[in-house]
Amino acid sequence: MAPATYKDLCLDADDRIVLGRFWAAVLGLELVDRGDVGDIPGAPFESLDVAAVPEPKSAKNRVHLDLFGDVAEIVASGGTVVDGQPRWTVMADVEGNEFCVFPRP
Repeated sequence: MAPATYKDLCLDADDRIVLGRFWAAVLGLELVDRGDVGDIPGAPFESLDVAAVPEPKSAKNRVHLDLFGDVAEIVASGGTVVDGQPRWTVMADVEGNEFCVFPRP
């Protein structure tokens, strides 16, 4: 058995509701407000948790998501195109967190 298994993905946020609504829209899911955490159940892991933190994002993410998706739809949900590459598009969510979008296979 591995020493650890994957459980949740947790995102730090300036505004957990705004960031949670963005990711819920991008993933086609619903945001559930649990008081201190925005929870998006049904993601491709147990849940996506969005928690408010006191400090703002101050540097490039060291870990990011790679998604299959439609760039135009993600822009319509509030995402921003950062850089286009031949096989993927680097984007940022509503709080500037980077992620990459690959065309759906």
